[in-house]
Amino acid sequence: MRLSVAIPVYNEERTLAQLVESVQATPFDKEILLVDDCSSDGSAQIIAELEKKHDNVRAFRHEKNQGKGAALSTALREFKGDVFLIQDADLEYDPADYEVLLRPIVEGKADVVYGSRFLGGPYGRVHLYWHYLGNRLLTTVSNLFTNLNLTDMETCYKVFRREVAEKLDIQSRTFAVEPEITAKVAKLKVRIYEVPISYAGRDYSEGKKIGLKDAFIAVWAIVRWGLFA
Repeated sequence: MRLSVAIPVYNEERTLAQLVESVQATPFDKEILLVDDCSSDGSAQIIAELEKKHDNVRAFRHEKNQGKGAALSTALREFKGDVFLIQDADLEYDPADYEVLLRPIVEGKADVVYGSRFLGGPYGRVHLYWHYLGNRLLTTVSNLFTNLNLTDMETCYKVFRREVAEKLDIQSRTFAVEPEITAKVAKLKVRIYEVPISYAGRDYSEGKKIGLKDAFIAVWAIVRWGLFA
């Protein structure tokens, strides 16, 4: 089994190199797809160095900032593995969790796996109550439209067998990509599992990008894709 790790990148010069090394340390045959969404910091140079250093790193760049959804669309067009895994470029999500994320797929039980921050993973940073509450509310509204019983729709860690990933025609360009993916996966009637993961969330002083505006966009996306996916 070959793993394709898709990493959208936008101004992550502080964490990108460390994150990629953590991904490289995982014991899986893999390719790493770095999609630079027109970063204005030193991310592009770091990506070039990582591509030169590692044979399994493939780099792509958008000449105009388009959003996380656009970066994932690029990765979905280009990946070559048997399993497609989404990884953020910061250090909130730990690649050491890949084993637990992949186990339901390896064992032939799942077509899609979500890594939940709310199922009691090995650790989770305590902070940002309103962000936590917003995540739970968005998941609940999403579940009402999809009839799934997810605990964490907004999680970064979403993993797909190739046959499912190839059907994900992503149109959202912002963080609305999370409810869009969930709605479209639900319509496919595939086997979806959740597993507990660790989570070391950032606050805004540390570079967190998602905010209140994104929550309203997500609600609209849940309604749109829930009705018309």
